Amino acid sequence: MTTTPTTPTAPATPTYRHNGMVCTDHSLAVPLDHARPGGPSITLFAREVVAAEHEHRELPLLLWLQGGPGCRAERPNAAGAWLRRALKDYRVVLMDQRGTGRSTPADRRTLAVHADAAAAAEHLGHFRADAIVRDAELLRRRLCGDRPWTVLGQSFGGFSALTYLSLAPEGLERVLITGGLPTLTGHADDVYRAAYRRTLAHNTRYFDRYPGDQALADAVAAHLAAHDVRMPSGERLTVRRFQTTGITFGTASGFDTLHYLLESAFVDGARGPELSDTFLRGVDAVVSFAPRPLYAVLHEPIYAQGGRPTDWSAHRIRKEFPEFDADGQDPHSPLRFTGEMIYPWQFEEDPALVPLRETADLLAQRTDWPALYDLDKLAHNNVPVTAAVYYDDMFVDRDQSLATADLVRGLRPWITNTHAHDGVRADPAVLDRLLDMACGRI
Repeated sequence: MTTTPTTPTAPATPTYRHNGMVCTDHSLAVPLDHARPGGPSITLFAREVVAAEHEHRELPLLLWLQGGPGCRAERPNAAGAWLRRALKDYRVVLMDQRGTGRSTPADRRTLAVHADAAAAAEHLGHFRADAIVRDAELLRRRLCGDRPWTVLGQSFGGFSALTYLSLAPEGLERVLITGGLPTLTGHADDVYRAAYRRTLAHNTRYFDRYPGDQALADAVAAHLAAHDVRMPSGERLTVRRFQTTGITFGTASGFDTLHYLLESAFVDGARGPELSDTFLRGVDAVVSFAPRPLYAVLHEPIYAQGGRPTDWSAHRIRKEFPEFDADGQDPHSPLRFTGEMIYPWQFEEDPALVPLRETADLLAQRTDWPALYDLDKLAHNNVPVTAAVYYDDMFVDRDQSLATADLVRGLRPWITNTHAHDGVRADPAVLDRLLDMACGRI
């Protein structure tokens, strides 16, 4: 592999060793608004990881941009397959994107310090991919000076990588993207219209694999419609919230995860069949946004550019797909699970989101979002880019991804039906393939 070596960085905090890895934690102050570098600042946290056997070697840096939005970086104790592979050749930087993890958090508690919902919405307007990229550039200069680094972007991290190519290509040696080529010009409506079609197809695949689960899912829905069922957290589980467990369909083990959850759904209680605590606790772990509220708040704004608001796109477009209507006219219609969609009613039913409802409404109506992608720069790109496009990806549309690939000069797509959306975490061969493509070995 041809790479630009970097000098191992001096520890910002005491270095510690874990499971064959050497970890160094870094924190730095970054502007909340990069257009106002002298204004308020927030803390950005990143963890630099190197294989213990390479601790004193000069290795290039690789920045991992995780999926999301609003999800913290992976922790080395739960390393995905990609990390072990990357550590053979790189020092890996795991950056908690602003608002997540050990970076200054943004949630119902911290956002409550703002005077009102409008101030909170203004604050969160600085938490999209453009700000994440500018944070990354400050971190890069802190860790390796003027030397460029490699970026590996998964899902929303791939979206951010394209923003990186648009705003600061000089900071990039190469870009690797997995399941993360977004539409560059489409509206959120286009994204969710395609997503509903893919989600219906995944429902069909799921019930073909587990045909007995249709009756079980329908029985759960009927029970929820007839009873006030509370999860162990005290929150009510409604039919429409139960439907959102279909978000698990997008991963390699997602079908099995939901199947084994459903098989534990009912127990014989004192008043007849009841939903078990095992089932309800498992559902709560899937449907609650307490660990990642920004995922819900910013899920549609990550697609917003120009003067058209997102206006709760997934909620509006759902009306075009009556198959998902659990309250429809036909009581015998089979239940269909939804996927990666966010709805305004979730800000009424999820306690982690309830205080953020008005803020989310204001973001949904915002019209002055800046552009995230520079089409001219992408058309003249000189940074090597390779991208895994998963043929049956439930989260990112294949056709939109390939249209984007055509707009980025030199981007080499690898189209595969071997992996689901989380392929890079499940199989080190995904990163192997992208590196071989990027280095011209295939």
